[in-house]
Amino acid sequence: MPNVASYFPITDPTLIFFVVLLIILLAPIIMGKLRIPHIIGMVIAGVAVGRYGFDILDRDASFELFGRVGLYYIMFLASLEMDMDGLKRNKYHTLIFGVLTFAVPFIMTYAMGVTLLQYSTATALLLGSLMASNTLVSYPIVSRYGLQRKPSVTLSVGSTMLSLLAALIVLAAIVGAHRGGAGLWFWLWFTLKFCCYCGGLLWGMPRITRWFLRRYSDAVMQFIFVMSELFISAALAELVGLEGIFGAFFAGLILNRYIPHVSPLMNRIEFIGNALFIPYFLIGVGMLINVRLLFQGGGIIWVVACIVVFGTLSKAIAAYASCLLFRMPTSSGHMMFGLTSAHAAGAIAMVMVGMSLKLPNGRPVVDERMLNGVVIMILFTCIISSMVTEWAAQKITLRDKNFAPEVSPEDDEKILIPVKYPEYANRLVNMGIMMRNPKLNRSLVALNVVYDDEYMRQHQEQGRRLLEQVTQYASGSDVKMQKQVRVAANIANGIKHAFKEFRASEILIGMHTHSNVSPKFWGQFHQSLFNGLNRQIIMTRLNHPLATLRRIQVAVPSRAQYESGFYRWLERLARLAGNLECRILFHGRTDTLQMIREYIQNRHAALRASYVSMDHWNEMPKLASSIADDHLFVVVTARKGTVSYKAAQDRLPEELTKYFSGKNLMIIFPDQYGDDMSAMTFAQPQHTEEQSAYELLRNWLHQKRNL
Repeated sequence: MPNVASYFPITDPTLIFFVVLLIILLAPIIMGKLRIPHIIGMVIAGVAVGRYGFDILDRDASFELFGRVGLYYIMFLASLEMDMDGLKRNKYHTLIFGVLTFAVPFIMTYAMGVTLLQYSTATALLLGSLMASNTLVSYPIVSRYGLQRKPSVTLSVGSTMLSLLAALIVLAAIVGAHRGGAGLWFWLWFTLKFCCYCGGLLWGMPRITRWFLRRYSDAVMQFIFVMSELFISAALAELVGLEGIFGAFFAGLILNRYIPHVSPLMNRIEFIGNALFIPYFLIGVGMLINVRLLFQGGGIIWVVACIVVFGTLSKAIAAYASCLLFRMPTSSGHMMFGLTSAHAAGAIAMVMVGMSLKLPNGRPVVDERMLNGVVIMILFTCIISSMVTEWAAQKITLRDKNFAPEVSPEDDEKILIPVKYPEYANRLVNMGIMMRNPKLNRSLVALNVVYDDEYMRQHQEQGRRLLEQVTQYASGSDVKMQKQVRVAANIANGIKHAFKEFRASEILIGMHTHSNVSPKFWGQFHQSLFNGLNRQIIMTRLNHPLATLRRIQVAVPSRAQYESGFYRWLERLARLAGNLECRILFHGRTDTLQMIREYIQNRHAALRASYVSMDHWNEMPKLASSIADDHLFVVVTARKGTVSYKAAQDRLPEELTKYFSGKNLMIIFPDQYGDDMSAMTFAQPQHTEEQSAYELLRNWLHQKRNL
């Protein structure tokens, strides 16, 4: 029998790249099952496959190359998305916070290193500068909530640049001192090089960028040009004596005005980084972490505890002190702390520099114990940063009272209705007719998507006949109908592409009911659909004709009024209830119901509406006894990462199956804040697992107990 262990670690570059791609593909699925943030999941995956885990992969030069590019990408994207006008308005605040978020951790960590860890002065200075800087690891979370232009985020990103610059200057001084050149001439030469570097890029890069972008419109050429500017800026920063991450950040600041956030070029930059380089970087960081050291004695635990506690506490002191000084809300302090508390490969780079320097006694400035302490600290600070930033993002959204704007009569609505089954298509079209605004007289869009397989021609013909059927049905109500039969390898992607082509405002689709096709509640593609679009999606299951419905009951989550699509779904349900001439009953929190009541009274005064308090989402199963066969039960839910989302909504498929089986159902995913979800975002991939591993384990144990 061959020894399987002899094949590991994998050293072949082709197989290494394959395994890394496999991790990038599977980690979000596994982390989704475990309900672990995907950013943290990539670091943990790196720990598992590295030499200190199961020793599956050899950390070859590709991790150094792609990891460095990934680190540059994080800094570059953060400065590209920065609100430059806000930075100019708050330049003094940014300067003060930058000084505090560097000075407080630097002083506290230096004092801790000298007193508690008994480090030399040079080692303690290096540790202090390392902990005074930070990496914007959790910045993708901010992008997902659409909070890039909030003052607390602008201050955090700006202070990151300042603290990083100060830390790199201290590092340059330590290197110069150990190489015998940190005198007056060293600082004069360093200052001259730094001024020439900043001045040269500020003068030359905007001129070259304007000339190139005006002259060449090819997408690939523009992308390569921007990447060239990124890396030349990073390379020149290293020549000056700074780290390349400062150059990447500085390049993003200069190019900020030339690459609009919603431009195709920006989308390509984000896609490439999020799909490959940033995951590669996080996996590489994880491969450096030796978790086994935590179980080999108290020495390393003491080092890690001191570094994590003092480093994190000092960042918190700087953030909350600045928050009080600037008279900002506490939630802004949470955001500033969350963004500035994480450390990543930049810290490792600084430690590696320290390992190459020697003390007078011949020992390195940084020993192996400190190196392992720093890399384990990276794991803890990334976890803390991600959790605090996610929590702060929700707090800020609620704090700022970002209520949804009321829809106007001129609201540009165009309802897309994907149809597949002839027996159900007319009911969907009928519902679309009742929800549309007759004053606008907009056409509905009927779509049939078929798989690109050997039965494609046959299914295309069936689709054409089905669309002719629904067109004739709609014409009976004098409603225009646009139609398309679309071929796609993936049904969800086909619907999303058609949504963009027709410039639709929302999707009305039938719920999955054919268990022979898929046993899952959401079916084969529904989950990918609502995770991949940030526009309103209405899923419905009608067991009876619409005209026979006697009442509509709506379960509304708390904070629903903060979602941008609040009034859109409310308007659609009001029109449906008005056209059916039935009563509508809203269940929700008092503050949410108050806004619903005001809207109904102002826009649909004749509607027979009632309002019942439902303090907690867990009370929703209790409504089952009040839902009759001729009622329509509507659940307004939310996508993960939105302000009205709550963990209890993860149990929605199970609860609807258990308590509302056989009832007329409608599930609404409203429009939401943040960036377009069709763009790749590493912080929250479009795929989300329907059930967590914990729920599967609980159900399995429950079944075993009942046997």
